[in-house]
Amino acid sequence: KGRVGLQRKSVSQEEARAKTTAWALTFADLTTLLLTFFVLLLVILNDAEAHVDRLVNIILDETERELSPLQQNNLVDIERVTKGIKITLTGSKLFKSLSADLNPDADPILVQIGGLIRTSTLMNIYKQPRWAPLLEMINKSNDTLNIEIRAEGHTDDKPIPMNSRFRNNWELSSARSLNLVQRLSELAQMEQHYFSALGYGEFRPKREIANIKDRAELEEARAENRRVELYFDAFIKSKNESDKSF
Repeated sequence: KGRVGLQRKSVSQEEARAKTTAWALTFADLTTLLLTFFVLLLVILNDAEAHVDRLVNIILDETERELSPLQQNNLVDIERVTKGIKITLTGSKLFKSLSADLNPDADPILVQIGGLIRTSTLMNIYKQPRWAPLLEMINKSNDTLNIEIRAEGHTDDKPIPMNSRFRNNWELSSARSLNLVQRLSELAQMEQHYFSALGYGEFRPKREIANIKDRAELEEARAENRRVELYFDAFIKSKNESDKSF
């Protein structure tokens, strides 16, 4: 009888212990289900974001083809890059030496560039019904499609003379890119909020010149480095970020 009593006591203790830990199994199942749900939600969101990025890249590819007539001008080079569509303009044809003032002869090519940009798919995306689903997806995510035309000025490595109005190549390249976007905005009759300007001076050369010994080749490389690069791009931006003011 004593042994039976001990067995019953042991069984009852195991049953009590099982009852007290039963909630842990249910909680573990619930936690697993929630984790699975959040992982699935994350995958869905990532897929949606990737889909939007693919569509934006399709628009940029189409816009690049629309800008291809610019390639007929030997002053302009067009390339599809990760930062959008890059339009490279040779600096020596746009500006006189040590000057940030645009040559009047540059107006025709700027008119052509501005006209093609203004009538491009990217600039008219809100007017084309075929892109309405994309814009709706972006809006549902509380985002907006930001369109930018950014000029990045570059100079060669020659130092600025003491009597120049610019202290260094950094200032010269910044002034050139700013003057270019201002003129482009006027000629294209486009609002200024699309445009921005940067200057890199001699610090991002197109061709490295350190090992060039031939004088003619050196001057040719410097001429290539004197340029303004226009980036025509689109990217997704949070509406909350857009509303911030400083």
